[in-house]
Amino acid sequence: MSKKNVEEFLIAGGSDKNIRAKYDEIEDKEIFVSMANEDGYSFTLEEFTAVLNESGDSFESFGNPRKKGIWWK
Repeated sequence: MSKKNVEEFLIAGGSDKNIRAKYDEIEDKEIFVSMANEDGYSFTLEEFTAVLNESGDSFESFGNPRKKGIWWK
């Protein structure tokens, strides 16, 4: 488990609209991280939160359909 895995996940979501669509609908951060781990990414809620804080990204959703501004390109 590591911040590197969080970064890989955020980059994957930035380049794959299917990943974004799946995860953008999730409002609960614990469920979000749990699903990412089920999909093969290995990181903790604390690591995920730390990476978001370090990058200045917010987990909050916006728009309709719901979107998150966390994805990296």
